[in-house]
Amino acid sequence: MIVHGPGSPYTLLFDDDEGVGPGLPEGFRAIYGGDWKLPSPQSGRPYIYTNFVSSHDGRITFDEPGHAGGGDISLHAPHDTWLMGLLRARADAVLTGAGTLRVALRHQWTPAAIFPADAQAFAELRKSEARAEQPLLVVLSASGKLPPQAAALAVPDQQVLIATTAEGAATARVALGERPQIRYFVFKGGTPQMPQLLHELYSYYAVKTVLSEAGAQTYGQLIAQHAIDETFLTLSPVVVGNRQAPAAPRSSLVEGHAFAPLNPPLVRPLNLRRAGDMLFLRSRHA
Repeated sequence: MIVHGPGSPYTLLFDDDEGVGPGLPEGFRAIYGGDWKLPSPQSGRPYIYTNFVSSHDGRITFDEPGHAGGGDISLHAPHDTWLMGLLRARADAVLTGAGTLRVALRHQWTPAAIFPADAQAFAELRKSEARAEQPLLVVLSASGKLPPQAAALAVPDQQVLIATTAEGAATARVALGERPQIRYFVFKGGTPQMPQLLHELYSYYAVKTVLSEAGAQTYGQLIAQHAIDETFLTLSPVVVGNRQAPAAPRSSLVEGHAFAPLNPPLVRPLNLRRAGDMLFLRSRHA
């Protein structure tokens, strides 16, 4: 397996991960500066991990027209995009939200789309781990108001599951029309509950690993509902700052949930890598 990588290996600064599970092939380990053993799912749901890039001051977006994604914070660094490709390559499903879809209309949530130079290596990795050719794209949208022009919703060989409410499913079907590659999951009780969706993915779609690329609201929901296992966080040297009230603030890593000071959620750092001025932190949620 030939792995091109982002131009140079990552520098491993520390590694306290004693986990068990399938590791990376040698070519990937040489680039990544060590292994990533992917734990097996437990408790009737997939193993779920998320990926963010954060500025020096903890923001994940400039939230300006044309600058609402993470690329301005990651500086489109090849080590960040290569790692995203690797994370997608080991995911049976990739989760995103309607808001992310709207700001990335041309994007496709596949390993090759984010790092084409290693498309073949990612494909071989997926095959060696008995995964489908492409990860299932799961779009989380309570309202069902999805952009019909989004490229990810129009690729015939990209299977899509829209997780929504009963009203949202009706809205999405009108907006998108009949697209054979799209299916719907309707939450019971009328509000999105992540454990419901993860159980459906595990039981019906045989999904064992999920990468969440949804935004800060979904991340907060995952943490609040104890539905997340690991976080991959790229720490950028960029400083974003914030707007003065009454303007809407720029998003931080977690939004929509405020945790109690006496019993907040905790994460345990597993390992840390460096490439240039970027740090790549992997943590496990308690």
